[in-house]
Amino acid sequence: MKKKGVDIRDVAALAGVSVGSASRVINGVENVSPATREKVERAIAVLDYRPNHAAQSLRSRSSKTIGCLFTDVTNPLYARLFRALEERLRAEGYMLLLANGLNDPQREVETLAMFGRRGMDGVIAAPGNERDEQVVAALNALPMPVVLLDRDMAAPRCDALLFDHAAGMKVAMAHLFSLGHRRVALALWRATSRPVRRRIEGYRAAYRAAHLTPPSDMLVQAASATSSVYADVDALLRRPDRPTAIVAQGTYTLGSTLRAIADNGLRIPQDISVITIGDTDVARDHRPAISLLNVDSKQVADLVAALLRSRMAEAPPAGRAEKVPLEFTDRGSVGPPPG
Repeated sequence: MKKKGVDIRDVAALAGVSVGSASRVINGVENVSPATREKVERAIAVLDYRPNHAAQSLRSRSSKTIGCLFTDVTNPLYARLFRALEERLRAEGYMLLLANGLNDPQREVETLAMFGRRGMDGVIAAPGNERDEQVVAALNALPMPVVLLDRDMAAPRCDALLFDHAAGMKVAMAHLFSLGHRRVALALWRATSRPVRRRIEGYRAAYRAAHLTPPSDMLVQAASATSSVYADVDALLRRPDRPTAIVAQGTYTLGSTLRAIADNGLRIPQDISVITIGDTDVARDHRPAISLLNVDSKQVADLVAALLRSRMAEAPPAGRAEKVPLEFTDRGSVGPPPG
């Protein structure tokens, strides 16, 4: 039975360690020796100790929680990033609270307000409505450090970690051009968010850099991130001047693109080359595996943690921005154009 009034000093005494060491174990901090951790955990079990997190927060002025707002964690890119962020911040004793905005501005506003009321130590945000005035206002009203993940927003006190989509697109397109491709389609979803804007900018800039005219009829945009582009890609592939390569983002866009390619009897890469943006099961399980542009999730998590930690410590007055490159990996789905 748990005795009345058991506290961290009792745990430390039974374990034969300092209160500071016991605190680090209880808060999940990693810089504790295995022997110390084992002794403290054994003492916790014997005493049936349950830390009072509310009291801890009041004493330390830290809730040890980070709010994380993504558009939709069913997106494999966000799921992978969340896992990397969770592992990285857990090593520093923080727990992530995940919320899905689902591209609904009111939901995003309410979620950000909830993060503020709960007194979290920091917020990581990738809202789907980066131009919505209420969402921007809700971000600017947050009293804790905020890192925007791949978003351009009018939030001068927020830090931002930006993916260099334009440069990545230029690298992938240059590789296709070097093989002889000239008719390259780009399949995205219809959105005004930074990733979509920058990918289109990089696609067109790559054509201009190669002294070619960007095609006006090779851009396919689905109604939403989960919509199919099958009909539009199928129409492109039935044209006499069909594309010889396609760059397709994400799970749903890539999946419907691959179905259209198969239904037209085209082989990858002999008849058409395919590159995707972001690694997914669809891309990995296809034969051949689909070549891709991708960010290093661990690098993203390390940089986000560093931005949050430095702002918690020194509170720089102006927001900072750092960029993460997209790396191109050829996994066998890219080759010269047919004929």
